[in-house]
Amino acid sequence: MSAKKRVLFVCTGNTCRSPMAEGLCRAILGERTDYEVSSAGVAACEGQPMNPESAAILKQRGVATADFASRPVERHLLEHATHVFAMTRGHLRVLEDEYPDLAEKFYLVTEFADIPGQGVGADVPDPIGMGRRAYRQVAEVFEIAIPGIIAFIDQTFQVE
Repeated sequence: MSAKKRVLFVCTGNTCRSPMAEGLCRAILGERTDYEVSSAGVAACEGQPMNPESAAILKQRGVATADFASRPVERHLLEHATHVFAMTRGHLRVLEDEYPDLAEKFYLVTEFADIPGQGVGADVPDPIGMGRRAYRQVAEVFEIAIPGIIAFIDQTFQVE
């Protein structure tokens, strides 16, 4: 398989959760070149920096964030992606309502992982304004969920 697997993580403003998921996914993938990973937000403004708490969590894990800039979800991003992972059921509904023709690409981030105390398919809570501990907990959810996402994609991806 030579075609790229193109993952798009989606949250609200594309400054906290989705860029954290993007960075951690890239870190987990390591040197793999068969993936492209990016992020966007359903209510994002173009060009905003990453939330400092999210950036600090990624920096602690050795993930670079200097080149990050937020962007809104747009049709061309969704069409380019092979898989789109939303943080919450609310984000998933927005995507499905606005882009029903692309719904087969849409999943919850936690759809393939059993998050302790939350189960499978739990919403990833918004950590904004909740302090460093909340951001650390969100990162821990991603560190559990992303290997399941990668395994799902690797097992089911078919070159078009």
